[in-house]
Amino acid sequence: MAGPRVGTPANMRELNQRLVLDRLRTGGEATRPRIAADTGLSKPTVGQALLDLEQCGLVRATGHSPEGPGRAAVVYRVAPEAGHVVGVDIGRRSIRVAVADLDGSVVARFDEPNRCRSGSALVETVGDAVGRAVASAGLEPADVVATVVGTQGIPDARTGTVHRAPNLPGWERKGQLHTLAERLCAHGSDLVVENDANLCAVGEHALGAALGVDVLVCLTVGTGIGMGVLVGGRLFRGAHGAAGEIADLPAGARVSGARAHRPVPMEDVASAHAIVARARALGLTARSAREVFLSAADGDPRALRVVEEEAAHLAHVVAAVTAVLDPRLIVLGGGIGSNAALLAGPMRRALAATTPFAPEIVAGQLGSDAVLAGAVTTALGTARELVFERREPRRTAAQA
Repeated sequence: MAGPRVGTPANMRELNQRLVLDRLRTGGEATRPRIAADTGLSKPTVGQALLDLEQCGLVRATGHSPEGPGRAAVVYRVAPEAGHVVGVDIGRRSIRVAVADLDGSVVARFDEPNRCRSGSALVETVGDAVGRAVASAGLEPADVVATVVGTQGIPDARTGTVHRAPNLPGWERKGQLHTLAERLCAHGSDLVVENDANLCAVGEHALGAALGVDVLVCLTVGTGIGMGVLVGGRLFRGAHGAAGEIADLPAGARVSGARAHRPVPMEDVASAHAIVARARALGLTARSAREVFLSAADGDPRALRVVEEEAAHLAHVVAAVTAVLDPRLIVLGGGIGSNAALLAGPMRRALAATTPFAPEIVAGQLGSDAVLAGAVTTALGTARELVFERREPRRTAAQA
């Protein structure tokens, strides 16, 4: 068993650097006296940590600020250019890429339609999109510290396989993610592939409708249906990474024929194609779920009936989740979930009949960018640690 880490001068120096860097990241720019007061470190210790971090390019001086009598104090801030991250959202119809600095500011964005009909084509398309976004930011691939990719299904890092992604042709082929890693990480950047509903929850928690909420569920409904869960503000994936895979959750109805006596999967009754099919069965000529919701907003009774039925299906999901997790908030995302103004009311009424502890139901604030925001947020958490671990003093012109 390894013993406790010895508090050597080198270890203490690293700890002090971390404390100072964390203070600047969480509290914003500050002077040496302010950092000392906030961290409890002495001014000389803070000064040495700032010098070390500045030499490594992780912090920089931004000016001076008078703090009492005497000389104006130097103001320091984290250097956002010390590293960059890439977030990718692989959707059925589009691929979105964002490049951000360590402040989380997006410095380049690239979107394109997803017309891929094979897994290999998707790898190449994503790789090309990332390359264009990085180049448009004026960066080299080696400047990217971490990349996070959001996708439908259950990514398995061990086998490099995405399970349960039927809406992305060829994407479930074994080892596909290893190929993606080779395409994106030739220069040593870190790659994480995460379920898109999980990233939607992370994005809304960091930047959207769920700020400060400790237990929340992000219910995404569109081409498919999924769910991201945060408990204690942290992503909950489950034992096999399949937490939130609700596509096969029984919807309560049963079918006849070859599948008689088997419950209908939730995705078969609640996703976009099911909404369109139901609307057409009632006599509407809708070509998309969006048209159904627009008709409902205009007061069409048939469209309103479809919306009521959709709300009942989603309330069924929320009731099951509430019985297990008791979330404080349900965030509706995805193309269907964006219609919270029509869905939330009937969902609340349905839940009132099943549970006394119905969570609040709100629309996501990030819209179609929720997954991308979650990808960038996740990548930043990795990149900020990596740039510290890999820090090296910068060489001066004389040393070069």
